[in-house]
Amino acid sequence: MGIRRRFGRLITNWVDRKPFSTSSAIVEQTGKPLNLYSAINQALHIALETDPRTYVFGEDVGFGGVFRCTTGLADRFGKKRVFNTPLCEQGILGFGIGLAAMGNRAVAEIQFADYIFPAFDQIVNEAAKFRYRSGNQFNCGGLTIRAPYGAVGHGGHYHSQSPEAFFCHVPGIKVVIPRSPRQAKGLLLSCIRDPNPVVFFEPKWLYRLSVEEVAEHDFMLPLSEAEVIREGNDITLVGWGAQLSIMEQACLEAEKDGISCELIDLRTLIPWDKDTVEASVRKTGRLLISHEAPVTGGFGAEISASIVESCFLKLEAPVSRVCGLDTPFPLVFEPFYMPTKNKILDAIKATVNY
Repeated sequence: MGIRRRFGRLITNWVDRKPFSTSSAIVEQTGKPLNLYSAINQALHIALETDPRTYVFGEDVGFGGVFRCTTGLADRFGKKRVFNTPLCEQGILGFGIGLAAMGNRAVAEIQFADYIFPAFDQIVNEAAKFRYRSGNQFNCGGLTIRAPYGAVGHGGHYHSQSPEAFFCHVPGIKVVIPRSPRQAKGLLLSCIRDPNPVVFFEPKWLYRLSVEEVAEHDFMLPLSEAEVIREGNDITLVGWGAQLSIMEQACLEAEKDGISCELIDLRTLIPWDKDTVEASVRKTGRLLISHEAPVTGGFGAEISASIVESCFLKLEAPVSRVCGLDTPFPLVFEPFYMPTKNKILDAIKATVNY
C-alpha cells in the first residue's frame, strides 16, 4: 500500500500530523471521502435512525457542538432526542446513567476530555458498578460517553489532555480510541450498541485533518481487537488514536535504515487485546509503546508490565516508552512535550541496537 493511500489526503499545514488511513478488510467497500468529525456525525445519524431508544445530549450539541460532530441531528430527529444540557458534567453523566438504566441508548458528550473530571464519580462509582452491585439485575450498559481528547496544536493546559489511563483503571467500563474516520464510525457504532458503558475518546487533532473513504452503510468494527496495520520483524510498536500517524512516519524512516517495524493499533484500551500484542512481541523480541499522556502511570506502563510478565524470555531489549512528559500540558512548549517522530525513531534505533 502506497504512502498516499496509507496517509489519506493532507488538508492542513500541520506537517507532523498527517492524516492516517486504515486498511480494515471488514469495511473495504468504497464510500465518500469523509474527515473524522463527519464520520462521527454519520455514525450518530445511523444510531439515531436505527434505534428510537437512542438519545444524544451534552453542552451545545443542539446546534452541532464545538467541533460540529452533532450538526443536523436535532433538525432531523427532533429536540426531544438531541438536546443541550447545562454546563454540568456530573449532571450530564448522572442523567445519562439514569436514561441508560431505563433501557435506552444514552450518548453523552463531554465537550473536552479535560472537563470530564467533575463527572469522574458518576463514571467510576455509578456507571462502572451499576451492573455489579445488583448481581446483573439492572445495568446502564446503554451509556456511551464521547469526549474529544489529546493535543490540538494550541490547546494549552485545559484543552489538550489525554486522560485515558484514569479510566483504564476502572473495571466495568470500556475505553475505545479510533485513529481514522473509518475506524471512528465503525467503533462508535459498536460502542453505542455494546451492552456495557463505554468511554469513547476522539482525537480532536484529526477531526478535520484525517480524510479517507468511509462506507455510507451501517457497519461496526469489533471492540477489544487490536489491528496490525504494518507488519515487521525487528520491533513491535503499539499505540492508539492520533499517535498512530506519528508512529507510522517513524516506521517509514526506520525502514530506510533497514529496520522492519510492526505497528499495532490497540483501538480498545480496556479490555485490551493482549494476544495480538504478545504474538507480535514473541516474533520481534522488542516492544515500543507511545502515547501523548504523561509517561508515569500512563497506559503504556500496563502494557509494558503485562508483556514483561508473559514474554520475558523472548525479549531482546527492555521495553521502550515514548510518551508525553511528566508536566502539565504546556502551551508554547508543546513541541517539546509531544512524543514526536524523531523521539520515536531514536527509541526504535536504541532498542534494536541494544
